[in-house]
Amino acid sequence: MTQLTTNAASILKPEEVHALIIQPLTMESVAMQASTVVRTGSHDYRIPLVTGDPDTSWTPEAAEIPLDEVDFGELTVTPKKAAGLTVVSNELVADSSPEATDIIGQRLVQSLRRKVDSAWFAASTANGPDGLGSITPTDVYAGAGGFTNVDPFYEALAAAENVGAKITTFVVNPDTALDLARLKEGTGSNKNLLQPDPTQPGRRVVAGVPLLVSPDAPVDVVWGIPKALAFAVVRKDAEVALDSSPFFTSDRTAVRVTVRVAFGFPQPDAVVAVRVADAP
Repeated sequence: MTQLTTNAASILKPEEVHALIIQPLTMESVAMQASTVVRTGSHDYRIPLVTGDPDTSWTPEAAEIPLDEVDFGELTVTPKKAAGLTVVSNELVADSSPEATDIIGQRLVQSLRRKVDSAWFAASTANGPDGLGSITPTDVYAGAGGFTNVDPFYEALAAAENVGAKITTFVVNPDTALDLARLKEGTGSNKNLLQPDPTQPGRRVVAGVPLLVSPDAPVDVVWGIPKALAFAVVRKDAEVALDSSPFFTSDRTAVRVTVRVAFGFPQPDAVVAVRVADAP
């Protein structure tokens, strides 16, 4: 952790960076909740790809087992820098209480979460990583009339299973989530199609799969994500720096955090996009 002022140690210690920034970011970012989070100390992270299934055969006892060579490839993921900057009073910087630390951490995590989630849904981000928009997923269509039942979600589960994957999360825009929440079991029924999760009150479930909501998700598209095949790669060298010189006249200190993150989808067809027929 870089410290550019003498009082930096009063709010942040090197061992606190993970607990203050990375851990909350992992819990709050929709991209990271839906993905397998990997931490690396390297410039690149390589995800192995099996480009062909090994062949097995029925073999007599004591006979030689036929040799089959499998083709392997790799997907290289290079984390890109996401940075957040906030300004706090010097009184808060000098306060060594946990509450002061939490306030600063929350403001930085909120800034980083917005950057990470928007990049995860985008095809590309200037100076950032490529996201879901850059891959060719398996498409399932709900019809031009929009979502009227949960059948498309069961179709999405089957589509992933057909390529050997399992959807663990659906991710949706808040407006689309509202449309889904209004769906009823049938005409004249007041019972919602979306099921509550008895283990986590307030969490929404569709077709038995948790539904996460993000304002960065496109409208009228629901992403079905298999966590085992969606990676969020985070570099271990997260940095927090403090500098009061730009705000010397106002008795404030700038607090900056930098985290390097990128995404990898080693099997794009395992990701399912449930779309309204007339949506892009």
